[in-house]
Amino acid sequence: MPRFTVLSLAALLLTGCATAPLAKASFETPAAFAGATPAVTPAPAQGTAWWLVFDDAVLNDLTARAMTRNNTIKLAAAHLEQAQALIRSSKADLWPQAGIGYQATTGANTATLSPGSQKPASAHGLGVDLSYEVDLSGRLSKAASAAKLDAQAQDALLKDTQLLIQSRVAESYFALRALDEDRAIVRDTLAAYRGSLDVTTRRFEEGDVAEIDVARMQAEVASTEAQAAALDQQRAQVAHALAVLLGEPASDFDIATVAWSSEPWAGAVPVIPAGIPADVLQRRPDVTASYASLLAAQKRVGIAKAAWLPTLSLTASGGYASGDLGNLFEDTAKNWSLTGILAQAIFDGGRRNAGIDYAKGGLDAAFADYQQSTLVALSDVEDQLSDLTYLKQQQTAQDQAVSAATRALAMSQSRYTNGSSSQLEVLDAQRQLLAIRRLALKVRAAQYQSTVGLIRALGGGWTS
Repeated sequence: MPRFTVLSLAALLLTGCATAPLAKASFETPAAFAGATPAVTPAPAQGTAWWLVFDDAVLNDLTARAMTRNNTIKLAAAHLEQAQALIRSSKADLWPQAGIGYQATTGANTATLSPGSQKPASAHGLGVDLSYEVDLSGRLSKAASAAKLDAQAQDALLKDTQLLIQSRVAESYFALRALDEDRAIVRDTLAAYRGSLDVTTRRFEEGDVAEIDVARMQAEVASTEAQAAALDQQRAQVAHALAVLLGEPASDFDIATVAWSSEPWAGAVPVIPAGIPADVLQRRPDVTASYASLLAAQKRVGIAKAAWLPTLSLTASGGYASGDLGNLFEDTAKNWSLTGILAQAIFDGGRRNAGIDYAKGGLDAAFADYQQSTLVALSDVEDQLSDLTYLKQQQTAQDQAVSAATRALAMSQSRYTNGSSSQLEVLDAQRQLLAIRRLALKVRAAQYQSTVGLIRALGGGWTS
């Protein structure tokens, strides 16, 4: 058997050992999430416009604007475009390379010229060059596969970025809704305090109450005004953050000009259905990206091992060469050559072994990242599920507290009007009702935030 055939066959056999089988995860995801409960509203399908489940026209508009203008999404899309270009570049190495060139030279060797003769010699050449590396070891094909997996990872990261921006828009929007309702509660209480201050001031002027009663009401009015101003400050900051998410200047963005949805904000929030398999997380964009990177790292181990195998390069050239430009295309000026080089490095000072170790380290890191991504994904879902479970319990208790505090205030005001209680009792009842109403609102707002967090933790939905 010819030596070339033997070497080629050996190289092909060794190629099968160049990449070790991909290690599987050392743990299994549970069959279902621990905090799963029966569904009360339809759930969005994974990868769809999940925010539509909230049935809010303003949220739909804000999300659409963010998807087209957000600069973080644009950056992720640009990275994907670069990764796709690298795929084409890697695939190009699998094809022959061709080029055409023209060469003209002139010169003289004074040592060989006869005395008095200084005419330089000229040479002209026109030819085509072809080169091709035979992928004996599979190195080039593995590089193309790795580039494709890198692009898949970037595509998943783009989807993850889109999901992140969508969820942040929803969280900011619901935060604004909560702040607006909180401001309304505080301003209603402030109006009641101011009314009470007017009445108390008149009664003090008539000699019916002491000056300390006026001072108490003035303190309550000033304290509540400070709370209202603090809420205005928080709202401005959230609105500015939302403007950045939408890719718009904060100075030109005014969420107050957007009409809120006419639907009641206290509507039911989606709840995950019971019995959903936890392996749905494998479709989460960040987990998908991590897995694609793991496969790419495995390919690169094979590429590094292939450096120990021989390479076969073929080159061919053909064209015309003549010392006289006028005779360049004569038959006598034709020339061609064909070269094949089978090369095998013998000693490199440990460079290739170091490359293999480096690639293996990258594979170990990618595997650890994949495991960590899956564990974090499971933790994210369980966190949001437990939050929603306990928030539901808090909501029930807070609704009862608001009802009781409202009755207590009504009774205190009636007793004060009849002269059977002091103003201090009424103030205490008002403070208690204000605090309880705001806490109930905080719980309801947290339910919306946790619902958005749950949808994002599941990759944008949970139905197949």
